[in-house]
Amino acid sequence: MSAAVDLILIGRNEGARLERALRSAQGQARRLVYVDSGSTDGSVAAARAAGATVVELDMAVPFSAARARNAGFEAAQADDPAPFVQFIDGDCALVPGWLAAAEARLSQDETLGLVTGWRAEIAPEASIYNRICDHEWRRPAGPITACGGDMMVRAEAFRQAGGFNPAVIAAEDDDFCLRLAGAGWALERLPLEMTRHDAAITRFGQWWRRAVRAGHGFAQVGALHPGHFRAERRRVLAYGLILPLIALIGAAHGPVVPVLVAALYALSWQRSARGLQAEGMAPGEARAQAVFLTLSKFPNLLGMGKYWLTRLARRSPEIIEYQ
Repeated sequence: MSAAVDLILIGRNEGARLERALRSAQGQARRLVYVDSGSTDGSVAAARAAGATVVELDMAVPFSAARARNAGFEAAQADDPAPFVQFIDGDCALVPGWLAAAEARLSQDETLGLVTGWRAEIAPEASIYNRICDHEWRRPAGPITACGGDMMVRAEAFRQAGGFNPAVIAAEDDDFCLRLAGAGWALERLPLEMTRHDAAITRFGQWWRRAVRAGHGFAQVGALHPGHFRAERRRVLAYGLILPLIALIGAAHGPVVPVLVAALYALSWQRSARGLQAEGMAPGEARAQAVFLTLSKFPNLLGMGKYWLTRLARRSPEIIEYQ
């Protein structure tokens, strides 16, 4: 058991995935805190049965992963606070040995505000969508700019950065990491397995909603940190909006312009496939995943548009779920 780490687990209607997460966490951290965002299944009862301190968020206030993590941190730090806090999502299982290794690295270097590791999909063979997620998680080790929500954070650094922004409903972890770095802390990905994730994406509609959510993150976090996600936003606007408009306008004068636009999409697909192969992916799988990378610009655009319309209407953004 890690005596200097409290574990914060967040979830909403995770079912069996939460039970797996709770089993993986038992006996590994000093304290286990589960934060529930309005679950209607047996999540709360399962967490209590596992010995977790349970925080049930007020349903009158909009939910977000950021809000849940902040609530978990406050609960963990309220009494006899630990110097380090590990965050994981309710659809993740902790890999044995990760907490000790991450704690040792943070203890070794006081300039580090955060460390993360490698997340992997439990069932990549179940669908191409799961394999897309699995590839996304596997990023190079070393100094990083941002990471996903599975992370071990120095409590002092968390407070100094102001925690997560509860109004950010997607890519809230990017926003937190950027503010953490802005406060002078270093961030690092260790070359170690950290969590096993169960995306459970088996339908096109789930993938589409996940891509919409990503687009919302590009726009919202990009508005907060203009340099971040800049390339992603430009690609979305080019392939999701500008090229389709050119093709539509050009079609009034014949087939040449639409054909040229189609050729640009084919070239983008080819570049994506080659890039994936360069990262070690098998050619057939790379070509298949490149199709979704090319197609993703359209739901990304919808997500970006959703953010800006909500902002112009002066409304609070609502959580986008895809599972």
